[in-house]
Amino acid sequence: MDFSASLNPLPPRFAWSCEPGCLSSYPDNDYRRLKECIAQVFHRNIDEICVGNGSIELIRVFCSIMLSSKRTYHTTSPTFGEYELSARLAGAMAADRPETADVSFVCNPNNPTGELYARTDMLARARVASSHGGILFADEAFIELADPSETLIDQHKGSFFVLRSLTKSFAVPGIRFGYGFGDPDLVAKIETARPPWSVNAYAEAFALQAFTHMDELERSRAYIAKERGFLQKKIQGMGLQYHPSSVNYLLVDCARDAGPLCARLETHDILVRDCTSFGLPSCIRVAVRTHEENTLLVEALSACVR
Repeated sequence: MDFSASLNPLPPRFAWSCEPGCLSSYPDNDYRRLKECIAQVFHRNIDEICVGNGSIELIRVFCSIMLSSKRTYHTTSPTFGEYELSARLAGAMAADRPETADVSFVCNPNNPTGELYARTDMLARARVASSHGGILFADEAFIELADPSETLIDQHKGSFFVLRSLTKSFAVPGIRFGYGFGDPDLVAKIETARPPWSVNAYAEAFALQAFTHMDELERSRAYIAKERGFLQKKIQGMGLQYHPSSVNYLLVDCARDAGPLCARLETHDILVRDCTSFGLPSCIRVAVRTHEENTLLVEALSACVR
């Protein structure tokens, strides 16, 4: 069982299909129908919406446009490493403080801690960025599994770019579909710079159906909160520490090198995320899955930490 991938354990289920005829021609590279669907759900104009082959593609394209050897970026630690990698690939340098960065990246909820920043906090960060002509890049890939009321999607100012993904909420990493919201000029540049037809027909067909089932994620959030509480109680009972989380994963400090523990868990057919790459060598990240699966994780973890 793979507890290293943080996917919705109770995603909406619905029928969808990709008509065979769609495969005999190229997709509409403007993805107008798809953007109209997204615009209706999130009350944005279609010229404020970009799409891509997963959120990673949009991070890379955004950085290639907004960052260069003469520009700077800021991230906190620990967080998703793709921001720094993409920024450095674009030639940018790290800034010590967000007050001086051209782009400030914030993962909300944060990966791997699971911390959800309040909307007021994110708006304050955006004001800091805009005060010197910078931009706040808010990655909300997990927010639909935490508290979507904290989103910045309804903000239309040029100092924001908000990234979303269907991967986590609908448990479909194989589909590869990401989307973002920003100033029309920035979105136009992203749409021009991304590879043509990067959203394939299967991903587009799935997304068109998925966006009509967003309200069903409320059930997912309630289930995740209940199971997260179960895991937190059991993990604390083992004498381990966890970071307070608002989403479908927990950062657990094992107070030892996580590598050998991960190896022992694997002998129990349990995969967890070794957080050494996040700069947290004593920590693992575990997904919140179904109750039956979470119970098996608890049993295996208890046996391995004795």
